[in-house]
Amino acid sequence: MRRKASLVLLALAVFFTALSPLLRWYAFPRLAKVPANHYQDMVLEAKDATLLDYGTMRAKKVSKVTIVQTLKGDVEASERIEESAGRDVVVWDGLSYVVGPDGTMVSKIPERYIFDAHTQDPVHATGESVDGDPVRRRGIEFKWPFLTEKRDYEYFDAQARVTAPIAYKGTRDFRGLEVYLFEQTIPWTEVKIPKTLPVEGLTPEAVAETGTTRWYTTVRRFWVEPLTGAPVYGEEIHREELRGGALLGDRDKVTAFAGHVKMREDYIAHTVGLVKSQRLLVLLMTSYLPWGFPALGVLLLALALYLEARGRRSVGPASTAAEEPSSVSA
Repeated sequence: MRRKASLVLLALAVFFTALSPLLRWYAFPRLAKVPANHYQDMVLEAKDATLLDYGTMRAKKVSKVTIVQTLKGDVEASERIEESAGRDVVVWDGLSYVVGPDGTMVSKIPERYIFDAHTQDPVHATGESVDGDPVRRRGIEFKWPFLTEKRDYEYFDAQARVTAPIAYKGTRDFRGLEVYLFEQTIPWTEVKIPKTLPVEGLTPEAVAETGTTRWYTTVRRFWVEPLTGAPVYGEEIHREELRGGALLGDRDKVTAFAGHVKMREDYIAHTVGLVKSQRLLVLLMTSYLPWGFPALGVLLLALALYLEARGRRSVGPASTAAEEPSSVSA
């Protein structure tokens, strides 16, 4: 009986030891992925900002500008693209909706972002767009890869429709999480007029006819939890200007929006809590179980050898006694 138990323990020791590298290097890259039905929303605010009054075409100070960002997974589109792409694909429909202090819409820019569910690399397919215009992304957007590295990445800027490096700036502690800080600077760049403007009847084509152009610059920072690749906090020092043309009269330029955009406190707390729970799942597959299984294998092997040794000791004396001849009395 002990021999059977030791053999079972030995088999389990081999199984758990062999499972360790398979879990880390085979299972994890295939199981860790962004779900196709993912949905999230985020509210950011720029307090004491500057905003263009389209009625007077003058910039004015306002108490607050609010940006609501939503990302919604399109499962049907994901499945359709997966058939031709031959890999797991996520399709996010995003919307950046900007409102002034009185709640009136300033701008809204929709996006469709298509990417690999495991690596977060862009997948180029019909529908990939920003504000209705087709784009071909390079680099990441919104989310970093699982197991983010301490290095620079390529990040897509939806306003300028360009990809630029986003630099690793060091490791920080943020609300009890170890995070990596990344920073990207987009220099002054001429960008497209949003297709939805706050003035009824005003279109990008009408603005273009006046000769007025829109320019934009930003410094964006993300605090990224490296195991999940999820930003737990973000902010931008954002500036937009309208330049030249008949729309501005005799002025060379006017500020359309300027402010230090930061994530709202309640969304920071929610995001940190969510990422902490997701982080535990990643740790299980990349650290706890891969390191725990070899330790368990060694323990099972030691137990198997112990049972085998005990079995041999108990059999030894009994066999010797059985072989000794019984004494014959005279």
